[in-house]
Amino acid sequence: MATKWTIGGDAADPQKLARFWAAALGYVIEPGFDEPDMAGIIDPDDVGPAICFGRVPEPKTSKNRLHIDIRVAGPGERDAASAERMRTKAAALMELGATQVREDFYGPELGHIVMLDPEGNEFCVG
Repeated sequence: MATKWTIGGDAADPQKLARFWAAALGYVIEPGFDEPDMAGIIDPDDVGPAICFGRVPEPKTSKNRLHIDIRVAGPGERDAASAERMRTKAAALMELGATQVREDFYGPELGHIVMLDPEGNEFCVG
């Protein structure tokens, strides 16, 4: 049996990041875990890991060594339909406060889209 685990992240505004990532992933704010210096989100189906954000005083200064990939392209080869799903998701995330950095290609097809969350943390939509 696998061990339950949680992803923890630093934040300038834990509630803002929790709201962004809850919307991005289809998660919900974790009941009882929403304080001024900490906020958490959980998968409402209890399948994915919980994610918590804790306030820290220092700003982000370098590239993430670990990041979240949002997978919407689907299995198998990349094609026009998978590119459309990735671009649609990226557009929705930009409306939530994300920034698109670039599109990376696998040969002629879109492989993934590199983005930044509202606090500048890198993630990909693939």
